[in-house]
Amino acid sequence: MTINTKGVCGMNVDTVNLSIRMEKNLKEQADSLFSELGMNMTTALNVFVRQSVRQGKIPFEITLNKPNAETLAAIREIEEMRSGLLPKQSMSVADFAEAMGE
Repeated sequence: MTINTKGVCGMNVDTVNLSIRMEKNLKEQADSLFSELGMNMTTALNVFVRQSVRQGKIPFEITLNKPNAETLAAIREIEEMRSGLLPKQSMSVADFAEAMGE
């Protein structure tokens, strides 16, 4: 992959070739997305790198796991119970087994 950069007023600046490995399917999806956005992979990667340098960080949040809506609702419920906003709900083992259909 060739990274072409343009300096101020469109003047050419030194460029380098960059070789990266990526899953084939991911590259195809990215190519399709970037094409819809009117750019190619090189331009998209340049945008990413420029934003990273400009902001002094990765320009988006990187997380290990993002809880789904059901998990977030359960977390909120527990937090509300702990803070006293919701009454603590207790259930006997028999009631729990019945609720679980056993």
